[in-house]
Amino acid sequence: MDKLRFGTFLAPNIMPVYKAIADTVGEKLGIPTELIVETDYDDCAKDVNDVCFVCSLPYIEYERQGRAPATPIAAPVLQGKRYQGKPIYFSDVIVRKDSPFNSFADLRGHSWCYNEPLSQSGYGITRYTLLQLGEIHGYFSTVLEAGYHEESIRLVLEGKIDASAIDSQVLAVAMRDDQVLRKNLKIIHSLGPSTIQPIAASNRLSPELKSQIADILVNMHKDPASREALDKGMVERFVPVGSNDYDDIRMMLKACEDANFMTVK
Repeated sequence: MDKLRFGTFLAPNIMPVYKAIADTVGEKLGIPTELIVETDYDDCAKDVNDVCFVCSLPYIEYERQGRAPATPIAAPVLQGKRYQGKPIYFSDVIVRKDSPFNSFADLRGHSWCYNEPLSQSGYGITRYTLLQLGEIHGYFSTVLEAGYHEESIRLVLEGKIDASAIDSQVLAVAMRDDQVLRKNLKIIHSLGPSTIQPIAASNRLSPELKSQIADILVNMHKDPASREALDKGMVERFVPVGSNDYDDIRMMLKACEDANFMTVK
């Protein structure tokens, strides 16, 4: 193979981790690598990348349609006791500190934004939570698609939107690095956990190469050169995962489909 192409569909503020993975895999395998920031899930369906950092919802959607081009091989375990040493994450509901909101129930009739509809952390888990609460007839007064978690954070910070559910890894990194966010935002509820987004390898790759890449990933935390990048993304280590590890996402999606509730509006 002349080159390994890595593609990320995930949050920009975790970029140091994605780059470290691409660089480390290339170094260990002796193969040049490139990291592409993707903006369209069509590239995922077209199988243009050898390794993808991708949200679980589009992966499951393509799998159910019989056209999943890649297979999960590893996923991060995040730093912190709340993650219990497992490849999981939460969706933390944020509001301004000076707002009157102190619980998810307080948000009834108020504005909400999400990153994009193929996001488990921003959309899928919110939809499932509303279904579980029996709130399927318009819980929020306004619902806005922001495009990215970082944009959702900005809209809440500026008081343009009342609340949003943010990937807990993305939020923790953002708040660690920006004291304005720490000073002005608060978490009032956490949705989940969900199994965290997988690193998926194209089915074009040989089983041997997939196994080599997975082995490099699960040992990255032992490499001092990689440790700094993992810490920037609050990643403790990577662990092996497979398709069955995402049954929780499948269950949530099916429950919403069965109830004919496929929106957060």
